[in-house]
This record gives sequence, C-alpha cells and structure tokens, in this order.
Amino acid sequence: MEYLWRDRMSYILGAARPPEGVCVFCEAPKHDDATVFILHRGLLAYVIMNIFPYNTGHVMVNPYQHVSTLENLDDATLAEIMQLTKLSLAAIRLASSPNAFNLGANLGKAAGGGIEQHFHFHVVPRWQGDTNFMPIVAETRVLPESLEDSYARLKPAFEKLTGSLVDDQ
Repeated sequence: MEYLWRDRMSYILGAARPPEGVCVFCEAPKHDDATVFILHRGLLAYVIMNIFPYNTGHVMVNPYQHVSTLENLDDATLAEIMQLTKLSLAAIRLASSPNAFNLGANLGKAAGGGIEQHFHFHVVPRWQGDTNFMPIVAETRVLPESLEDSYARLKPAFEKLTGSLVDDQ
C-alpha cells in the first residue's frame, strides 16, 4: 500500500490561520516575497500563490485594499486585478503549459470563500486528466509538485514577462 502525505493538519487544526482580526492577505505584502510566495507586486494589487491550492500553480490576485467584495473596489484597482490576471495566465502558460484555466472569485462563505473578508481572484491552471477519484473518495488532492518548486518555476516567468512589459512601454 502506498501513502500520500499532504501537510494539511496545520490548516485543519487552525494553526495555519491568522489570529482573530488579522487578514492574511493584508499581512502577506509586509513580508519577503519568497517567504509568502508573492510572485508579483503591482501598484494596487499583487499575485500570490495559494498555499492550499486546488491544483498545481494555483495563484490569486489580491488587492492591497481590504474589501470583502468586488463592488467595493475602485475602477483602477479592478483594472489592475484584470491586468495581473492576464499576466498570471501568460506566466503560468510560459512556465507550465496547462491545457486550460479556471478563473473566478468565491464571494461569501456559501460560495466557498475560505477568506471571505478580503476579495481575491483565483487563477487555476488545468491539464487534461488532472482530476481523479482522490478528492471524491478520499478527500485528498494529489498535487505533483511542491509549493516551493512551483514558486521557483513561476517566479522567473513573471519576471521575464514583467521585464518585457516594462521594455515595451
């Protein structure tokens, strides 16, 4: 019999959660990028890897502003979130060659929002056949790559693309 180990106990037991009243998405930009897996910082929003991903290479685009829903964001922040989503798609394509993507936001707990107090937009790469029976019968996700390895592969792609964006301006 084979065993698949995935460190989720810290999440399940609550150790990975910030103290009451502390927003993980407001705190993350205060730290070193590699420590919290920030891939790119914009003026109004940033791209960070999801530490409890739906799939390998799952990133989120987060505004720096602490708001719970899309309607509370100003137009400039909304525009930058979409620009960073576009950048994320290009960087993930460059680094990982996925077949497709899921994009979206879970607004509120009933919609599946794990951190409902701070709006964030998901970018999830998908490959043909990347899902299997494990999430259904074993409540386990099988990810073929560690978060650290995904970060090491994606970070240069973001840097390459943002360098070319600066050069084009």
